[in-house]
Amino acid sequence: MSAARETVLGRVRDALALAPPARTTVPRAYRTGRLLPDEERLGLFTDRLTDYRATVLTCTADGTAAAVGRALADRGARRVGVPAGLDRSWLAGWDGEVFEDSADVPPRDLESLDGVVTGAAAGCAETGTVFLDASPDQGRRALSLVPDLHVCVVDLSTVEAGVPEALARLVTGRPTTLISGPSATSDIELERVEGVHGPRTLVVVVRTDA
Repeated sequence: MSAARETVLGRVRDALALAPPARTTVPRAYRTGRLLPDEERLGLFTDRLTDYRATVLTCTADGTAAAVGRALADRGARRVGVPAGLDRSWLAGWDGEVFEDSADVPPRDLESLDGVVTGAAAGCAETGTVFLDASPDQGRRALSLVPDLHVCVVDLSTVEAGVPEALARLVTGRPTTLISGPSATSDIELERVEGVHGPRTLVVVVRTDA
């Protein structure tokens, strides 16, 4: 570290040490407790995700394998990564190689996968957001960010109307990834580029009776 930088940081530390303790109370009167019927939540969730250029497939719990298989087959996936806790019956409708991820696998090795299949912790209909919290059926963050295709299975029962309600489903302290459509960014000319910081293609399989 340079002497100049150390000097500046030292002055910041000294100033903080002399500052009086903060007594500001942060208002947290968020709007909570909103409820929507299943049909309305599904419609809003689907509309938002589609607007973000994600693909949404709906199915019953019994049709999960068929929906996941269709999502993978339609995109030519032959080698797919899964977290250790994923329900393997979800892959019964697909004929390909399954790679089980673990913390011992270097993230760079995940680039060779055609896609990844995960579960989800929750969803928000109002924003079209899927929440992953590194639970066994979702795996580590790298698994859902490195492969170019992400097929995410979401139970409609975990999709809340708004963000506060969805956040209430999460376990405090767990690493959380919020996904609203495929990864995308725009340059100064507003040219949209997808797949820069995560999957270029997102398919959300919504199970309506799970």
